[in-house]
Amino acid sequence: MKELLFSYGTLQLEKVQLESFGRELNGTKEILTGFKLEQLQITDKTVLEKSEQEFHPIAVPSKDPNDRVNGTLYEISTDELKKADLYEVADYKRVKVTFQSGRQGWVYVKS
Repeated sequence: MKELLFSYGTLQLEKVQLESFGRELNGTKEILTGFKLEQLQITDKTVLEKSEQEFHPIAVPSKDPNDRVNGTLYEISTDELKKADLYEVADYKRVKVTFQSGRQGWVYVKS
């Protein structure tokens, strides 16, 4: 089964994709409305090694309906979605949302 996963952060990096999924993902530009980005300090050693970044963006709900997060919507398998769950630290939770285009998919936001 195919899933749609939106990334606005390190899951867009080729190195993270290759190490997490074993392949480079193909996606299309998309916009998540009603959210804004904050920074999260990462302490998980495995995630730090893959991303090579100590701070990752994290989407948080916004009271401003004009707030938007730009990113990429990837078509992945259910197994790859489980691999993405393993990559994200506990500060993130996966939720299903409707994007600006009207398509629905998964995104990791602040827990």
